[in-house]
Amino acid sequence: MAAAAGEGLGGGMVPVLPGLYVGGAESCSSPEALSAAGVVAVLTVGAEEAALPPGVRALHVRARDEPGADLLSRLDDCAAFIGAARAAGGAALVRCQAGVSRSAAVVTAYLMKSEGLRWEEAYAAVKAAKPDVEVNPGFEWQLKLYEAMGCAVDVSSALYKRYRLQMVTERYPELQDLPREVFAVDPTSMCQTPNMEVLYRCRKCRRSLFRSSSILSHVEGNGPAAFAHKRITDSTQLHDDGRDKCTSYFTEPVQWMEPALLGVMEGQLLCPKCTSKLGSFSWRGEQCSCGRWVTPAFQIHKSRVDEVKTVPVCDFQAAKS
Repeated sequence: MAAAAGEGLGGGMVPVLPGLYVGGAESCSSPEALSAAGVVAVLTVGAEEAALPPGVRALHVRARDEPGADLLSRLDDCAAFIGAARAAGGAALVRCQAGVSRSAAVVTAYLMKSEGLRWEEAYAAVKAAKPDVEVNPGFEWQLKLYEAMGCAVDVSSALYKRYRLQMVTERYPELQDLPREVFAVDPTSMCQTPNMEVLYRCRKCRRSLFRSSSILSHVEGNGPAAFAHKRITDSTQLHDDGRDKCTSYFTEPVQWMEPALLGVMEGQLLCPKCTSKLGSFSWRGEQCSCGRWVTPAFQIHKSRVDEVKTVPVCDFQAAKS
């Protein structure tokens, strides 16, 4: 798939595929080398943009080589940029400061998407072309998530929402001034609940709390085996295979939760209308009744809410039914 391991061109560019190169900061130092390689597009992942010859297209992804840096949300943009250059008969260069982690992660993602490779296969191909590449653990995790999403960033998926929440704890350790996009829209501010969505309301006062699209599902844990400090004797709480049922919904944060979440690592979740206890939250994570550890955790007890399966028009009209 690639040239012989470590065979670079002038300027430090290493071919990975026909029309695709990876390199470090020096890979743009020679306009002649770029021209000789047919490079018509340069994708820079780092703090500084590259100074490029006239006519060479550029894409700048601002990201540090740190496990908490977000590359995942830009991988589709990067793949489209690289693909457009190659489709037009030119070549694309992906570069970062050292040509070891950030650029390698982006090229790995491109191979996953364009060649249909699993992340390990794509990474092995990049490493075969440039043996010194070493993607940091955070980028490796993001590549695995990218694969799990079918090599397409789906911002509505539970996988992406949970990833975004975990990134928030990295970027905002004090949990202040959280970005608005972290919070799902409060159902009471929506004129209409989308078709096929279930609305969940406070069992006590009927206040709308969240929609089914806000539930972040998880793989069930090992039930009682995960709770060595407890003895569960009520067999009605167990599945046939002995696993404890999930007694709570774990959701993304909803706008009405914001006052409780800012600046606090954990606490209770109360109904914003009647203040009855709905559940709890912890940015560090909490254990579901099924035994699975969920991080971060915004937990609403199923016994405290009711489902409304059909909401034909505005929420206030549904509340009259």
